[in-house]
Amino acid sequence: MARALTKRFFDRDALAVAPDLLNKVLVGNGVSARLVEVEAYRAAEDPGSHAFRGRTTRNASMFAAPGTLYVYFSCGNHWCMNAVCGPGESAHAVLLRAAVPLDGLDLMRERRVKAARDRDLTAGPGRLGQAFGADRSLDGSSLLRGPLRIVDDGIPPPDTPGVSTRIGLAAGKGDDLPYRFYVVGDTHVSRPPR
Repeated sequence: MARALTKRFFDRDALAVAPDLLNKVLVGNGVSARLVEVEAYRAAEDPGSHAFRGRTTRNASMFAAPGTLYVYFSCGNHWCMNAVCGPGESAHAVLLRAAVPLDGLDLMRERRVKAARDRDLTAGPGRLGQAFGADRSLDGSSLLRGPLRIVDDGIPPPDTPGVSTRIGLAAGKGDDLPYRFYVVGDTHVSRPPR
């Protein structure tokens, strides 16, 4: 039986939470998927973080309680989902990058009509957001109570997760930090490590 994660789980540094999120299950909006790739973002000490320069209207949810969902619009065409962690004002977050579809595949296919394979439903943060029906209305909602939740169904994170630099960051903007974690060998990971 799946067990909901607690605020205490998220109330840690993003670098501690991120690898522990691997193999947890994101569930809600009629679908579920097992997380296999995430990236940590660490507030003012991380130039790749949306919170690097402080609080804004866009990133306000990053400063909310651990276990909050931070959703933002990226590249003008998709919504990305992040699990807020760290002790409140620290504004740490973990980007949910890729997952293995578990339930609600027909609904995911309706939301991702251009997906040629099941892997294409959730391999990448924009695809994952679309498969879960994410939009601005979910920003600031609770990952502990829903409508989207992250639960533990008993499958532990890998003993040795893959670690690499993050994807899509500009040079000098945290692109050299080894803050990406993934399940080694899983075909749903968005990109092989650099």
